[in-house]
Amino acid sequence: MSSGSGPRVFLSASVPLPTRNPTYFATVDVLAIRDAVRALAIAVAEQEAELVFGGHPAITPMIRLQVTQTGARVGDHFVLFQSRFFTSTFPRDNASFERVELVDAVPNDRNASLLRLREAMFAKPFDIGIFIGGMEGVEDEYEMFLQRHPAARVFPVASTGAAAAELFDRDPDLQREHPELRDEISYLTLMRGLIGPSLSPTYTLSGPSI
Repeated sequence: MSSGSGPRVFLSASVPLPTRNPTYFATVDVLAIRDAVRALAIAVAEQEAELVFGGHPAITPMIRLQVTQTGARVGDHFVLFQSRFFTSTFPRDNASFERVELVDAVPNDRNASLLRLREAMFAKPFDIGIFIGGMEGVEDEYEMFLQRHPAARVFPVASTGAAAAELFDRDPDLQREHPELRDEISYLTLMRGLIGPSLSPTYTLSGPSI
C-alpha cells in the first residue's frame, strides 16, 4: 500500500512531560523511545515502506537525524503531517522532509484541530500502526486507528513505557502473541520483525548501538 514495495506504517509517539499526567511520566523510558523511533526509521527504509507520522517537537528531530545520517531517501519513505494550528512552533527539522502535509486548523480550537489532523492522516489505508511512549494523544490515536483500519496490525511498544505500556497491558492477545513488544530491547531487531523480513540489512543505526 506504500509508494514503495513495503507496507504503509503509521507512527504515533511522544515523550511524556512531568507537568502533564504523572501516570505516563512515571513509567516512561526516554532513551527507549529515542532508540525505538530511530530503529523504526531504519526498518522503514530497509523495507521500502512508507512511514506516516504527525509532527512532534521531540519525535520529528529523532527521525530527521537518523534519516540524514543513514542517507535514506526521505521523499520515498517518510510523510510528515502537521496541523497549521501549531505553525508558530513548527520545528526547523520539518524543512528536511520532502513530503509535508499541512492540515488547516480549526480556529482557536486545539482539540478540534488535532482531530482534523488525525482524520487527514488516517484517510488512506495502512498496514501497520506502531505506538511508542506517549500520553493521552497516543491512546487517542490508537483507538482512532483501530476504528479506521480494523484490518491493520497494531503494535504498542510496551518497553518504552507510558501510554504504549498501558495499551499493551490492556490487551491479553497482544501479550500472548507479541511478548517481544515488552521484552525485546534491541529495537532494530524488533522493528525489522514488525515491519517484515529484510533480505539483508541496508542501513545501520547511528550513535550508540541499541
